[in-house]
Amino acid sequence: MNELELKYGCNPNQKPSKIFMADGSELPITVLNGKPGYINFLDAFNGWQLVKELKEATGLPAATSFKHVSPAGAAVGLPLNDVEKKIYWVDDLDIEFTPLANAYARARGADRMSSFGDFISLSDVCDVATATIIKREVSDGVIAPGYEPEALEILKAKKKGNYNVIQIDPSYIPAPTEVKQVYGISFEQGRNELKIDDEFFNNIVTDNKELTEQAKIDLAIAMITLKYTQSNSVCYVKGGQAIGIGAGQQSRIHCTRLAGSKADNWFLRQSPKVLGLQFVDGIGRADRDNSIDLYIGDDYMDVLAEGAWQKIFKVKPEVFTREEKRAWLDQMSDVALGSDAFFPFGDNIERAHKSGVKYVAQPGGSVRDDNVIDTCNKYGMTMCFTGIRLFHH
Repeated sequence: MNELELKYGCNPNQKPSKIFMADGSELPITVLNGKPGYINFLDAFNGWQLVKELKEATGLPAATSFKHVSPAGAAVGLPLNDVEKKIYWVDDLDIEFTPLANAYARARGADRMSSFGDFISLSDVCDVATATIIKREVSDGVIAPGYEPEALEILKAKKKGNYNVIQIDPSYIPAPTEVKQVYGISFEQGRNELKIDDEFFNNIVTDNKELTEQAKIDLAIAMITLKYTQSNSVCYVKGGQAIGIGAGQQSRIHCTRLAGSKADNWFLRQSPKVLGLQFVDGIGRADRDNSIDLYIGDDYMDVLAEGAWQKIFKVKPEVFTREEKRAWLDQMSDVALGSDAFFPFGDNIERAHKSGVKYVAQPGGSVRDDNVIDTCNKYGMTMCFTGIRLFHH
């Protein structure tokens, strides 16, 4: 089969729609369940490239959670600690957490609000543990190089049997040029085949030259994630997972702020005050996520004043003051930060410092590089210039 007809394109009025191989060859995918749509396939193919490259760069199973052609989360399969299991809502699962299951729990859990209704990409054959986590999440579908028989049956039962399950041929190699049309005009470019490895971070331009092995892994995750994130984009990473992604902003400082606020939320969710919240019985995970986001936000006092907390919590929570939140965030450290293009001003580094950033990777090349380097030096950060821009549109 070299083409697959779709229900419609980006929107229901955009018909006809299909995916196909222009050279007449076979499509490298098989739909095992459901009827994936146009946006599903865009997310699936971008996400598959991301996890494939993460696996190649780190040697670890990888997963990503995609929404609207940008990752909401990406991670490799490092073990989860007890706090991480709790904030990702997987602590009650009676499963053996495989590396792939760990990767998806991290990719989904870092920014659960953005991951709601995601399309999942997995670097390895989907096992039962990973399928069990996926089973109870609101998700549109998954792409992987294969599925264990029991895992496939678990996934096929989702969404009343309509869950999208795609298998991709891991040996598929795309053509070296890409072509797309905009307003009836064809665009062609060479594929971005840039390989990101340890040597990618050799040009350290700050006074601090320390770059740990974990920092190299985290910076690789950041840059590979950015390679498949709509530009402008910035990515914060810690412990093998993206904890804040700022995508598609016209101003880089807004990318840095957006991603930084997501990274802050990730860390605030690990605070004793948030871990101690007591939810009413029967409340769903999505409602818990929304409530936690509200609780750690600046407008929670409005909810307390209106008395709406009884619908969410068993016990009225104490206010999480700005001073308490800042004190907790000041404990966050060793965060890696990647940018898909150069930082034009030191204000990006100032904002990154507030979220515990210690390692930075960016192309360099701004007329204000000296100011950015000086700002890193002020905080003892390690920054490398990659010399390569990673725009994605």
